[in-house]
Amino acid sequence: MVIGPAGNVRVYIACGVTDMRKGFDTLAAQVQTMLSFDPHNGSLYAFRGRRGDLIKILWWDGQGLCLFSKRLERGKFLWPQAKDGSVSLTRAQLSMLLEGIDWRAPVRTWAPEVAC
Repeated sequence: MVIGPAGNVRVYIACGVTDMRKGFDTLAAQVQTMLSFDPHNGSLYAFRGRRGDLIKILWWDGQGLCLFSKRLERGKFLWPQAKDGSVSLTRAQLSMLLEGIDWRAPVRTWAPEVAC
């Protein structure tokens, strides 16, 4: 069984840097106060740490809050330049972002080593 959001889910990226020590309640409060959204509306809310190699995604699945995290071993998650607020992405753009691909111009933030 695969757990995931519906195909029509909205995706928001919290601009700026987020303290990655934050958990469910603090991130949900940040969605309410800083982004002015209801964290229980079924949208995805993505947050990035200072180094850029870790993101957390908060999502209400209808029964409770889910908190997903991903850390890249190489490269960085590319984030909008705005210092505050949010940016809305499509699921395809989110997929590229999660793979470490620049969603504005699809290029990887790192290149695999090629054996000679």
